[in-house]
Parts: sequence; C-alpha cells; structure tokens
Amino acid sequence: MPAINDKASSGFGTLAGTLAEVRSSLGRSRAQRAIALTFAHENERTVRAIAETLVGLGPLVATLMKQRQRETLDRIIDALVPSVPPPEHMLTEARMTAKARKAVLEGAEWLRAAQIAQLAGFSASNPSAQPNKWKKDGLIFAIRHQSTDYFPAYGLDPTANYRPVKALAKVLHAFGNTKDAWGLAYWFASVNSFLGGKRPQDLLANAPDRVIEAARDEVAEIAHG
Repeated sequence: MPAINDKASSGFGTLAGTLAEVRSSLGRSRAQRAIALTFAHENERTVRAIAETLVGLGPLVATLMKQRQRETLDRIIDALVPSVPPPEHMLTEARMTAKARKAVLEGAEWLRAAQIAQLAGFSASNPSAQPNKWKKDGLIFAIRHQSTDYFPAYGLDPTANYRPVKALAKVLHAFGNTKDAWGLAYWFASVNSFLGGKRPQDLLANAPDRVIEAARDEVAEIAHG
C-alpha cells in the first residue's frame, strides 16, 4: 500500500509508493490537481521522507504566492491612486527650508571627505576615514546633502595641513545637542549681532575666541527661552 500523507486542512497531500500503487490511489482521490515526482533508484524510506517534506512546503508556497499577488495588487492600486498633496503650511515650510539650505551651500565652500583626504594627503584607500573620525570626535561637523556628507571648508585650517580649526571643537561643544548639523550651518552662515553683524564662519579662523563666546551666548539665549 502507498504511504498517504493527507493534510485535509491545508488542501495538500502526498502519495508515496510504487507506480501501480500511486496510480490506484489517484484513481480514488478527490483532488483536482496532482504533481508526479518519480525516482529511479531511491529506497522507500527516502521517498517517504521527501513526500513528508513536500506536503509541508506546499502550504508555504501557496501562502507566499498569495502574499506576492497582494503586494503586486497594492502597487497597482498605489500607481492608480493620485498622491495626496501635503498641507499648505508644510509646503511653505519646505520652501523656506530649501531656500535656507541653498543659501548655506552657496555661502561657503563645502568639501566631501575624499576632497579633504586629497588636500590633507590621507590614504586614498579609505579617504573618508579620517574626516568621519573628526566628525565623530566632535572636531568638525558635516551636513547631509543628496546622500553625501559635506564638511565646511571654513572649519579646516590650511596652515595646519587642512586639519580642523581648533576653535571649532569648542563651538560644537558649546552647542551640544541644541543644534543639528544643518542648524549649525545656518548659525555659522548668518550675521550675528554678538559679532557686530558679521558671520561666525568669517571670523572662526581669525577671531576664534569671539566666535566661541557668540556660541555660548546663543546657547544661553536658548536656555532662557
């Protein structure tokens, strides 16, 4: 007699035996579809083990197919349904942010890690290693633009082989977590009353102590609301 593994709840079952035995069982089966898997030399124990495996895999394959069909249908629906426009206040905020970022990018020179590595004579095999370490250590910051980190050229000292300006670390320490990278860039690029209407980025190299004090004054104002 063939070994029968009938998973009625899942709708999948297997028949294992000789061709004659399986043919006879199929004649009495109510199943509408069948797959024939033949073996030229395998023993009965191996064939039954394979049958057990297949009956377990059947429901899984069917579930995965239904899931993929559902995902495909969802993608088609998403493509056919128009996107919901954002509220006007969000559009206004986005335009203002874009304008501010454009001003920051155009108001100073910004360098990728590879460019800094070339200027400073770092290894070409991993050019971003040292600039990224500086950023991690709080010696410099970088803004993220179009999936790339950009470091401010005003934060590098050409007289020290393009290492970070020493005062910059104190400025970053003063701000702590009160500003993200773009917030820092806005501050450096904006005229500052504490600095007599000059921009911090223009004074960082020649008047570092004044810039540090301006940063501390800014933090104090934030703390007092």
